[in-house]
Amino acid sequence: MFVSGVVPVLLCCVVQLSVARRSGAEDGETVEKINSARCTSRCLTLHITQLTSAFRRLQSDEVLGWCESHRRCAQCLQPCKELWETRRVLSHKFCEKHHECVTSAEFLQSLQMQKQGDCPSPQRASGFAAACVESCSADRECSGSKRCCSNGCGHTCQAPTNLYKGVPLKPRKDMAFLEDQYGQLEVTWMSKFNVSIEPVLYILQRRWNHGIHPSEDDASPWHTVMMTMEERALLKDVRPHRWYQFRVSAVNSQGTRGFTTPSKHFFSTRDPLPPERPQNISAGNQTASADGRVIVLLRWDPPREGDLQLHHYKVTWSGPSGKESSRVVDGTLTEMELGGLQPDTHYIVNIQAVSFWGQKRLKSGRAQISFKTAASTGSSPISRDFSNELPISRSSPRVLRLEAAAPHYHSNQLQVKVFWKSRLPENQRGSTSYLLSWFPEVCANNMTKRERTATVQGTHFVITGLLFACKYKVTVTPLSENGEKAGAVTSVTTPQCSTLKGRGKKLLSCAHDDRHLQAKKALQRPEKLLAVFQTVNGSLEGLFSWQVSEITPGQTPITGFQFSWVKVSSSHANKSSDSLISQTLNLAPDQRSVRVGQLQPKCVYKVQVQALCEAGSGPSVARMINTPQLNGTLL
Repeated sequence: MFVSGVVPVLLCCVVQLSVARRSGAEDGETVEKINSARCTSRCLTLHITQLTSAFRRLQSDEVLGWCESHRRCAQCLQPCKELWETRRVLSHKFCEKHHECVTSAEFLQSLQMQKQGDCPSPQRASGFAAACVESCSADRECSGSKRCCSNGCGHTCQAPTNLYKGVPLKPRKDMAFLEDQYGQLEVTWMSKFNVSIEPVLYILQRRWNHGIHPSEDDASPWHTVMMTMEERALLKDVRPHRWYQFRVSAVNSQGTRGFTTPSKHFFSTRDPLPPERPQNISAGNQTASADGRVIVLLRWDPPREGDLQLHHYKVTWSGPSGKESSRVVDGTLTEMELGGLQPDTHYIVNIQAVSFWGQKRLKSGRAQISFKTAASTGSSPISRDFSNELPISRSSPRVLRLEAAAPHYHSNQLQVKVFWKSRLPENQRGSTSYLLSWFPEVCANNMTKRERTATVQGTHFVITGLLFACKYKVTVTPLSENGEKAGAVTSVTTPQCSTLKGRGKKLLSCAHDDRHLQAKKALQRPEKLLAVFQTVNGSLEGLFSWQVSEITPGQTPITGFQFSWVKVSSSHANKSSDSLISQTLNLAPDQRSVRVGQLQPKCVYKVQVQALCEAGSGPSVARMINTPQLNGTLL
């Protein structure tokens, strides 16, 4: 009986300790910010008599300015500021025997050791909290707000008493946002009745996510923006194309009741700026390939963080002939191997950073570097009429390299041009035949297709009839009399149909699946789309509602709705929306309305509701809606 009772207790101790450490690792920086604010409030409280005589209103950042210019108050603030800025607690030695500084450092050390609240009386312990075990030795080993307290015969993690004694109330959860023409954002909140007699400091945090709609799952971690004594904050670093959420905590020397629930999302209306150019380009070690050409390793530093996520880099290079070649490098990479270069030759390389704003491409300026390749050490001459393009590692003696252009949609089919270079003398190239084969290795819809081949005279060919969203393996092999079968290989990845449709291919239909067409006929149809607008916290909010047609026997059940809206124009309703940003929400099948905030007044929006089922998307209803002026109502 004793053994069976101890094992669960020990397991519980291990689980609690693991959770406490994981929670501490996640919230450590926030806890330090709160401790710094508690320390600051304590310093202001020590000088409350002078502050009340000097200021009519204590909840002002001017009070902090006074404290920093006052000798004794500034000494008290030193450890508080050091923890906020560097996450270090100052030692007594640093304070140089300044009493105000020493007491602040000691206060911060006590906050590190002890959590908010008091340990309950040992006689009040019950359940596991009353077990005669040493399950903890310090508050930091306990999860959440629990403290390591004595129960008379051991120490266990227990819920504290007087947790919020003298602690200020949380601010109200509603926040207001006001963005000016320069992109500066004013965030304001309101406090409830203040039960604290001490000065209160507010810690403002935010998180954000990229995308066309807000998402808490994809949001960044909470980041502390500032500490202030006022119920407002002016932010100058808000970037467009991000969905922001904010939360605020009220703190005094006694502690805090935690942060407010996350605010509604804020989306900046400012147009983004192009990214800055890459920095510190360098040409690294040069190596010679098997054919005698030179490979150079290029490295660079990414540009400073900009308004938009970096999509890719465009690298272009040219030799003495002035002919430019280019290559695209993923935006997460900062190096590439530039191959196929002539030895003992001067080259100029330009690198641009590229981001996307909807369908619009934003480019940085060009960052440039020039270098000269090493001289050839081999005995075989190198042809000078060969262009500076990228080599392929798997090639036959006759086929030097196989490359493919970008797939494109033409004549109602997806096609791509492939081309290769031959090592044969110029007068023999036209008489050589090549066997070209292509096969879809992987497709998004798991379609099974056989290999296709073509016999080609020359060094290029246009492959037609490609499938969308597939990765093709393309091989070219010279047809020689001695039976040589070695060839060059490359791969071609075709885009999704929807991506081409978004580039102006208005006549392109992506609904090749019969089940998709059946779904449109077999689903209930959304209808009677209505909109009601109201002003909320100085911004325009729309309530969109719709009905669904009556169900008939044999219809496919609806699995949800896709609600989308796009601002077409602020003045012309017939303006094309192909280049504008559409935002989308996926809704439950029983939902018949949705609220959309941060709408622009006196604008034209295209709103659409589309039914969804397991087979795909179904019927939809769309409407062009004019938003009213602020404080107006439109039905």
